[in-house]
Amino acid sequence: QIDPKDYTFSGLKNETVGRLPGKVAGQQFVIQDCENCSIYIFDHSATITIDDCVNCQIFLGPIKGSVFFRDCKDCKCIVACQQFRTRDCRKLEVFLCCATQPIIESSTGMKFGCFQYYYPELALQFKDAGLSIFNNTWSNIHDFTPVSGENNWGLLPETAVVQDYVPLPSSEELKAVRISTDATKSIVPITRGRRQKSSDESCLAVFFAGDYTTANARKLIDEMTGKGFQLVQTKEVLMKAEDAHRVFQQHASEFIPLLEKGPVVALEFNGDGAVEGCRSTINEVFSGTKVFVSESKASASQDVDNFYNFADMQMGM
Repeated sequence: QIDPKDYTFSGLKNETVGRLPGKVAGQQFVIQDCENCSIYIFDHSATITIDDCVNCQIFLGPIKGSVFFRDCKDCKCIVACQQFRTRDCRKLEVFLCCATQPIIESSTGMKFGCFQYYYPELALQFKDAGLSIFNNTWSNIHDFTPVSGENNWGLLPETAVVQDYVPLPSSEELKAVRISTDATKSIVPITRGRRQKSSDESCLAVFFAGDYTTANARKLIDEMTGKGFQLVQTKEVLMKAEDAHRVFQQHASEFIPLLEKGPVVALEFNGDGAVEGCRSTINEVFSGTKVFVSESKASASQDVDNFYNFADMQMGM
């Protein structure tokens, strides 16, 4: 028998509380009426609602469904979820991984950055919650109740450091979780999202399903960002033959047989020389792996548009 009290934090003040990996195990969780608290859910859950919380720091591990903030103010959060919604909130600062378009309603002073966090159990928790680390629309916010001439949301500074917002837990119990907030170790790749691109040259790279797809995609991200290129966006999505014709055009036939194995992982890199940099890296590092890479600067922006237009339709954006 499940006791709701085990899945609720209610009416707390000036406390540090949390749940260790394995302790929530896909249940729903409720956080309400908390003030000046540090709250950490180091596990995956079904849904989470956060109501009437003030001046709290909150970490929420992968949420299979939705997270809903209502009537909260002055909170700093790190959140991974399928759906993100706020209503009647003021001044939330959120490092977000969200598979669908985040929605704010009757909320002001909202600020968003890209989720960055690591602890050893987190990758498996993403899987258990049915979330892909590559599907993150953190900066593509939809404001349900825009006010003419005002902006209810913006992006956190690029230099924002996660630990300055949500510090590591201070309680003995929660210190057992081996956390790293080092951006290069983050389970979710850190993307620029809607930020201004530094160059008019982008490059699309697409990995096909296999045993090492995630590892290969991560390796390419490390290599490219190490060379000073920027990761704009990533996507993991199933493709059919007709999609391949639209995206890969004259090269479609060599990639179509690979689509049956599962979803593809696409990466958009940006920076002067991105196409050349990406092609040479793939030749050096992934010689035995079939990867689609933009052929030239001229075709690359069309590749990026073709792929992400298809992917957005696919995901019902």
